[in-house]
Amino acid sequence: MEYYFSTILNTGFSEAVDKVTEALKTEGFGIVSVIDMQAKLKEKLGVDYRKYTILGACNPAFAYKALQAEEKIGTMLPCNIVVIDRENGTTEVAAVHPMASMMAVENEALGPLAGEVTQKIKKVIDQL
Repeated sequence: MEYYFSTILNTGFSEAVDKVTEALKTEGFGIVSVIDMQAKLKEKLGVDYRKYTILGACNPAFAYKALQAEEKIGTMLPCNIVVIDRENGTTEVAAVHPMASMMAVENEALGPLAGEVTQKIKKVIDQL
C-alpha cells in the first residue's frame, strides 16, 4: 500500500495551494498549519530548495472521533498534504494515505474512521 496519494497539476505553485485549500473545504477540512519548507530550509540551513509547502488539514468532526477512540492519535494529526513546485510549469500535490497511517495503530475502532477519511482525502486529490 502506498503511503500517499498524488497528482500533478498544470498550474503554478500559488494557484495549486489555493486549489488544494478550496478542495479540502468541500470535504469539511480546514488548514490548521502551513509550513514553508523552502523558507525554513533557507533560514535554518542556508540552503536553497524548491517551493515545497506542507499543509496540515483537519476535519474537526473526524479528529474528535479519532481522539475519543485513541487519545494518542494526535501524534498522527493533522492530515498532511504537500504542494511541490516541480519547476517545469507543473506542481505536484501529495496527501497522506490515512489507512496506511492507521496500520501502525492497533485500535480496531479507528478502521472505519480511517476509511472515511481516506475516501475524503482521495476525493480531494482526484478532483484537483
